[in-house]
Amino acid sequence: MTDIRTLPSAEPLKFAYWVPNVSGGLVVSTIEQRTSWDYDYNVKLAQTAERVGFEYALSQVRYASSYGAAQQHESTSMSLALLLATEKLKVIAAVHPGFWEPAVLAKFILTADQFSKGRAAVNVVSGWFKNEYTDLGLPWLEHDERYRRSAEFIEMLRGLWTTEEFDFNGDFYRSHGFSLRPGPYPVEGRAHPEIFQGGNSTAARFNGGAHADWYFSNGKDFDGFTEQYDDVTAVARAHNRTVRFGLNGFTIVRDSEAEAREQLREIIAHADVKSVEAFRASVQQAGASTGDKKGMWADSSFDDLVQYNDGFRTRLIGDAEQVATRIVDYKKRGVDLMLLGFLHFIEEVEQFGEKVLPIVRSLEADLLRAGDVAD
Repeated sequence: MTDIRTLPSAEPLKFAYWVPNVSGGLVVSTIEQRTSWDYDYNVKLAQTAERVGFEYALSQVRYASSYGAAQQHESTSMSLALLLATEKLKVIAAVHPGFWEPAVLAKFILTADQFSKGRAAVNVVSGWFKNEYTDLGLPWLEHDERYRRSAEFIEMLRGLWTTEEFDFNGDFYRSHGFSLRPGPYPVEGRAHPEIFQGGNSTAARFNGGAHADWYFSNGKDFDGFTEQYDDVTAVARAHNRTVRFGLNGFTIVRDSEAEAREQLREIIAHADVKSVEAFRASVQQAGASTGDKKGMWADSSFDDLVQYNDGFRTRLIGDAEQVATRIVDYKKRGVDLMLLGFLHFIEEVEQFGEKVLPIVRSLEADLLRAGDVAD
């Protein structure tokens, strides 16, 4: 348990899935996957996820063909398509400052928010792949400068979404009495589309606490998540804010723990070694470039990087009861949302909703009856 929160939230855990809008699924492996990056598959997946109890989906952002993801659909376009194909699902579009002007993105998201009746959201990604910027002639900033830019980007989005004649004078962005109309679709308890932001570094943790609505953690074990939770929560409190927490996890639910672990072994055994090593070489400079070496992937092993957001580290591997119990144990440590990846998305999302979610809700009800939740 953390020193900052001693009881989990009484609010039910939320569940999200990674949208497979890039080829290769969520693992850099040649193992057979019944997952497709195309539009029709993703619409069916979104409708399945919505039906079985998922509240969010996150569209990935890739521009360059690389690291086992030879093909990609753009994240905001895919997000709008999925919003229009569903009725309740909230879709988070991952976006890069440096590729987008914040006012242009703010307008796009407002349109998606209006069309979907308040279900659009963004995940601000500060940028890890240097060549995606430099090959297009865009400036590649030093690590902490990228996060300073992201902080201004977030404040520009929030200001343009909530303030008439918005003024902002930053080092990267400016606004002089600008207004966007219409504003966000009215949703009770929500002032604007939700803003997510992730990263492991000290700069990322500061942005998560000082600027974002949600902080996304890469895959972590209990101690790793608790460390991030404490750091981000302390920053938020210092800024008179609260922030919610999402955690990435690759999920393998099988009839037995042995079957689930065998599936994991096969995924890693079939790793696309060339692509994993190329990804490793590209991204581990992100962690190494930070002064305290806390950045993304700074200590990730080869096996970790077969799931490129360290999802195996969360260890959501076993039978339905084992996975549900571990998820609720993360809730006890402050997780508000689980962001999940799967090998065969449609079948396994449906299975998760039918077999794991009921156990999670039962365990949450036990916590509520025992009074082991925060007010």
